[in-house]
Amino acid sequence: MARFSLRPMRWWDIEPVMALEHLLFPDDAWSRGMYWSELAEAYPGGSRHYVVAVDEGDAVVGYAGLMAVGVDGDVQTIAVEDGHQGAGLGTMLLTELIEESVRRGCAELLLEVRVDNLRAQRLYERFGFEPVGIRRGYYQPANVDALVMRLDHLASDASDLKDHHNG
Repeated sequence: MARFSLRPMRWWDIEPVMALEHLLFPDDAWSRGMYWSELAEAYPGGSRHYVVAVDEGDAVVGYAGLMAVGVDGDVQTIAVEDGHQGAGLGTMLLTELIEESVRRGCAELLLEVRVDNLRAQRLYERFGFEPVGIRRGYYQPANVDALVMRLDHLASDASDLKDHHNG
Protein backbone atom coordinates (compact mmCIF):
# COMPACT_ATOMS: atom_id res chain seq x y z
CA MET A 1 0.00 0.00 0.00
CA ALA A 2 1.31 3.44 -0.90
CA ARG A 3 2.38 5.82 1.82
CA PHE A 4 1.47 9.46 1.72
CA SER A 5 2.70 12.54 3.50
CA LEU A 6 1.58 16.14 3.76
CA ARG A 7 3.74 19.17 3.20
CA PRO A 8 3.06 22.87 2.71
CA MET A 9 1.92 23.79 -0.80
CA ARG A 10 4.45 25.96 -2.63
CA TRP A 11 4.39 27.83 -5.94
CA TRP A 12 5.99 24.89 -7.76
CA ASP A 13 3.00 22.74 -6.74
CA ILE A 14 0.54 24.91 -8.66
CA GLU A 15 0.99 23.06 -11.98
CA PRO A 16 0.38 19.54 -10.57
CA VAL A 17 -2.50 20.94 -8.49
CA MET A 18 -3.99 22.52 -11.62
CA ALA A 19 -3.80 19.17 -13.44
CA LEU A 20 -5.77 17.54 -10.62
CA GLU A 21 -8.11 20.53 -10.36
CA HIS A 22 -9.17 20.18 -14.01
CA LEU A 23 -9.59 16.41 -13.72
CA LEU A 24 -11.59 16.52 -10.49
CA PHE A 25 -13.58 19.72 -11.00
CA PRO A 26 -13.92 20.13 -14.77
CA ASP A 27 -16.98 22.40 -14.54
CA ASP A 28 -15.78 24.73 -11.80
CA ALA A 29 -12.00 24.44 -11.54
CA TRP A 30 -10.07 27.23 -9.88
CA SER A 31 -7.66 29.23 -12.00
CA ARG A 32 -3.88 29.44 -11.57
CA GLY A 33 -4.39 33.04 -10.48
CA MET A 34 -6.67 31.94 -7.67
CA TYR A 35 -4.01 29.55 -6.35
CA TRP A 36 -1.30 32.20 -6.68
CA SER A 37 -3.52 34.60 -4.67
CA GLU A 38 -4.22 31.98 -2.02
CA LEU A 39 -0.53 31.08 -1.65
CA ALA A 40 0.34 34.77 -1.38
CA GLU A 41 -1.53 34.68 1.96
CA ALA A 42 0.01 31.36 3.12
CA TYR A 43 2.90 32.65 5.23
CA PRO A 44 3.45 32.67 9.01
CA GLY A 45 0.73 34.97 10.32
CA GLY A 46 -1.13 34.95 6.98
CA SER A 47 -4.79 34.02 6.64
CA ARG A 48 -4.26 30.88 4.51
CA HIS A 49 -2.90 27.37 5.09
CA TYR A 50 -2.42 25.10 2.07
CA VAL A 51 -0.97 21.60 1.98
CA VAL A 52 -0.37 18.96 -0.66
CA ALA A 53 -0.50 15.21 -0.16
CA VAL A 54 2.38 13.48 -1.94
CA ASP A 55 3.11 9.83 -2.61
CA GLU A 56 6.45 8.10 -2.07
CA GLY A 57 7.73 9.56 -5.37
CA ASP A 58 6.76 13.11 -4.28
CA ALA A 59 3.92 13.26 -6.82
CA VAL A 60 1.01 15.46 -5.74
CA VAL A 61 -2.06 13.23 -5.23
CA GLY A 62 -4.20 15.61 -3.17
CA TYR A 63 -4.38 19.08 -1.73
CA ALA A 64 -6.34 21.19 0.72
CA GLY A 65 -6.64 24.78 1.81
CA LEU A 66 -7.92 26.71 4.80
CA MET A 67 -8.77 30.37 5.29
CA ALA A 68 -8.72 31.53 8.91
CA VAL A 69 -9.62 35.08 9.87
CA GLY A 70 -10.11 35.72 13.57
CA VAL A 71 -12.39 33.03 15.00
CA ASP A 72 -13.81 32.12 11.58
CA GLY A 73 -12.37 29.27 9.53
CA ASP A 74 -13.35 28.13 6.05
CA VAL A 75 -12.28 25.06 4.13
CA GLN A 76 -11.37 26.63 0.78
CA THR A 77 -10.69 23.39 -1.11
CA ILE A 78 -9.98 19.73 -0.57
CA ALA A 79 -9.27 17.21 -3.31
CA VAL A 80 -7.88 13.71 -3.78
CA GLU A 81 -6.84 12.15 -7.09
CA ASP A 82 -9.43 9.60 -8.25
CA GLY A 83 -7.00 6.67 -8.09
CA HIS A 84 -6.26 7.37 -4.42
CA GLN A 85 -9.78 8.02 -3.15
CA GLY A 86 -10.76 5.65 -0.37
CA ALA A 87 -7.16 5.41 0.90
CA GLY A 88 -7.64 7.80 3.82
CA LEU A 89 -6.20 10.87 2.10
CA GLY A 90 -9.38 12.91 2.45
CA THR A 91 -9.38 12.11 6.16
CA MET A 92 -5.70 13.07 6.42
CA LEU A 93 -6.23 16.37 4.61
CA LEU A 94 -9.37 17.32 6.54
CA THR A 95 -7.71 16.43 9.85
CA GLU A 96 -4.83 18.77 8.94
CA LEU A 97 -7.20 21.64 8.19
CA ILE A 98 -9.18 21.12 11.39
CA GLU A 99 -6.00 20.92 13.48
CA GLU A 100 -4.69 24.10 11.86
CA SER A 101 -7.98 25.90 12.51
CA VAL A 102 -7.69 24.86 16.18
CA ARG A 103 -4.08 26.14 16.31
CA ARG A 104 -5.34 29.44 14.91
CA GLY A 105 -8.11 29.74 17.49
CA CYS A 106 -11.10 29.31 15.18
CA ALA A 107 -14.41 28.75 16.96
CA GLU A 108 -16.09 27.26 13.90
CA LEU A 109 -15.16 25.87 10.54
CA LEU A 110 -17.39 26.27 7.48
CA LEU A 111 -17.29 24.67 4.06
CA GLU A 112 -19.30 24.39 0.88
CA VAL A 113 -19.75 21.08 -0.90
CA ARG A 114 -21.66 20.29 -4.06
CA VAL A 115 -25.09 18.91 -3.23
CA ASP A 116 -24.35 15.99 -5.57
CA ASN A 117 -21.02 15.08 -3.89
CA LEU A 118 -22.33 12.57 -1.36
CA ARG A 119 -18.93 10.95 -0.76
CA ALA A 120 -17.47 14.25 0.46
CA GLN A 121 -20.57 15.00 2.54
CA ARG A 122 -20.17 11.65 4.33
CA LEU A 123 -16.53 12.47 5.11
CA TYR A 124 -17.49 15.84 6.59
CA GLU A 125 -20.33 14.30 8.61
CA ARG A 126 -17.90 11.77 10.14
CA PHE A 127 -15.94 14.75 11.48
CA GLY A 128 -19.06 16.32 12.98
CA PHE A 129 -19.89 18.87 10.29
CA GLU A 130 -23.59 19.60 10.10
CA PRO A 131 -25.63 21.12 7.26
CA VAL A 132 -26.61 24.73 7.90
CA GLY A 133 -27.87 25.96 4.55
CA ILE A 134 -27.86 25.92 0.77
CA ARG A 135 -26.18 28.37 -1.59
CA ARG A 136 -28.18 28.26 -4.80
CA GLY A 137 -26.15 28.15 -8.00
CA TYR A 138 -22.86 28.44 -6.06
CA TYR A 139 -20.84 26.29 -8.45
CA GLN A 140 -20.59 28.00 -11.82
CA PRO A 141 -20.88 27.66 -14.72
CA ALA A 142 -22.75 24.40 -14.00
CA ASN A 143 -25.18 26.26 -11.69
CA VAL A 144 -24.99 23.52 -9.04
CA ASP A 145 -26.10 24.28 -5.48
CA ALA A 146 -23.71 24.09 -2.55
CA LEU A 147 -24.54 22.57 0.79
CA VAL A 148 -23.03 24.73 3.54
CA MET A 149 -21.74 22.70 6.48
CA ARG A 150 -20.37 23.86 9.84
CA LEU A 151 -18.25 22.34 12.56
CA ASP A 152 -18.79 24.19 15.86
CA HIS A 153 -16.89 24.18 19.12
CA LEU A 154 -13.59 22.96 17.76
CA ALA A 155 -11.75 20.66 20.16
CA SER A 156 -9.13 22.33 22.33
CA ASP A 157 -6.98 19.25 21.84
CA ALA A 158 -6.96 18.52 18.12
CA SER A 159 -5.19 15.19 18.66
CA ASP A 160 -8.55 13.84 19.85
CA LEU A 161 -9.77 14.26 16.26
CA LYS A 162 -7.34 11.66 14.91
CA ASP A 163 -8.40 9.07 17.46
CA HIS A 164 -12.11 9.78 17.06
CA HIS A 165 -12.25 9.91 13.25
CA ASN A 166 -9.93 7.14 12.18
CA GLY A 167 -12.76 4.63 12.35
